Amino acid sequence: MNGERKVLRLSGPDSEHFLQGLVTNDVTLLKDGLVYTALLTPQGKYRSDFLLVPAGGDILIDVAADQADDLMRALSLYKLRSKVEIAETDIEVTRGTGTPPEGAFADPRDPSLGWRGYDGQPGDAADWEALRVAACVPESGVELTPDTFILEAGFERLHGVDFHKGCFVGQEVTARMKHKTSLRKGLVTVGVEGSAAPGTQIMAGEKLAGTLYTQAGGKGIAHLRFDRASDEMRADGAVVRYAP
Repeated sequence: MNGERKVLRLSGPDSEHFLQGLVTNDVTLLKDGLVYTALLTPQGKYRSDFLLVPAGGDILIDVAADQADDLMRALSLYKLRSKVEIAETDIEVTRGTGTPPEGAFADPRDPSLGWRGYDGQPGDAADWEALRVAACVPESGVELTPDTFILEAGFERLHGVDFHKGCFVGQEVTARMKHKTSLRKGLVTVGVEGSAAPGTQIMAGEKLAGTLYTQAGGKGIAHLRFDRASDEMRADGAVVRYAP
């Protein structure tokens, strides 16, 4: 993935209420800054993830560029009689580390991801891929796919889901996963010696233990079955180390 973003604008008097019934996080938290959230399928699987941005009376949606058209179509289908308008913008997203400049917002997913700007704030050239891997922040189209359940992808840890806000699309399945037992598989950051193509299977001896995805800075994001994971595994020519 190239990391390009697109910013959509949601306007109209029903904007907040409209989103509140659809997405996984509490939209009223926009009063405090950015809100990381997702739109799921009715079956509780991943469809899109994005950041909501307060913009006066409007709400901006900071989403991966290759997901923007599908997200606009989905929101338009759900709109029905809501007084909401959805439009593309030419707003550019900038990123930086350290103290956010005026008008920028701290990234709510992890402090190491710094800040995001939507008003021309100059960013910096941090190694964003390495920061993302170290913090185990999944990316759409790589670690996040149509088969992903967001709790296995760490959305609670990344402040992307709220179980007290009321209903959202896919809530029933997500809540069942939350309240049944501990997760048996999910995304974690692992140590990696060598390299392997994203999507390479991870083997613990003769057993399939998971899949290795993005790698940077001697680490990688892996989807593991926790009952099979060990402190030393292999993914093609790479050694994968897991320390829970």
